Amino acid sequence: MHKTYLITAAALAVLAVALGAFGAHGIKSAVSPDTFDIYETGVRYHFYHVFALLAVGILYASFPGPALRWSGGCFIVGIFLFSGSLYLITALKAAGNAIPTAVGILTPLGGLCFIVGWIMLLVGIWGQRAA
Repeated sequence: MHKTYLITAAALAVLAVALGAFGAHGIKSAVSPDTFDIYETGVRYHFYHVFALLAVGILYASFPGPALRWSGGCFIVGIFLFSGSLYLITALKAAGNAIPTAVGILTPLGGLCFIVGWIMLLVGIWGQRAA
């Protein structure tokens, strides 16, 4: 399982770098500073949780178990919900479209996934002896 998290983290890191570069060179001049701040928050949390997922992949070798599997899964889902919704909000604002309520709900759900992921990481390490 840990190799899957490491591969997923690497792929999501590529995406984070690409989206960060696209934001700096393509989006920044096309949207308001407030909207660009939303985009930057998405990229920042995307990166934070790529590193968290890398940690899960590395730690899983020493602390295998369901809590670390949940942690990794929550970080992945959180990236897509939290950061993905902020990317979508930025795109909708750039196009002059209204933000549907359903899109706005995804952001806090993604944040909740991040919180649960960190709690599961704590539980997974604290609750086991190293393998």
